[in-house]
Amino acid sequence: MSTVQIGASFTVHKTVTDELTAAAVGSGALPVFGTPFMLGMMENAALQCLQQFLDDGQGSVGTHLDVSHDAPTPVGMTVTATATVTGVSANGKMVDFAVEASDEKGPIGKGTHTRAIISNERFLNKCNAKLDA
Repeated sequence: MSTVQIGASFTVHKTVTDELTAAAVGSGALPVFGTPFMLGMMENAALQCLQQFLDDGQGSVGTHLDVSHDAPTPVGMTVTATATVTGVSANGKMVDFAVEASDEKGPIGKGTHTRAIISNERFLNKCNAKLDA
């Protein structure tokens, strides 16, 4: 694993479709970009940003999100989400990000996100062990 660099960032883009609305996911009743999808984009940007520093067999999982969704986005508009590394724990296992999202007219959300670096195999084994209990 290489050292995670403070300031590293990654950006993802997605055009809002009917399937990405609050009404479609059930988080709201209106045909506007759904908060769960914005959060997913923010997490995906952080995941992809962090993955470049990890070895084969390593991954990361989200452990915390603290985000506001401040403006609506209509179907047809493109949303951009960016995650930027702001901190790494002393043991190097926890990575903090600033996350933000915008559409073609300006900012729509922002906040913080934390990811834990994991061994994919060990994590899946621990998860699947719940089926045996």
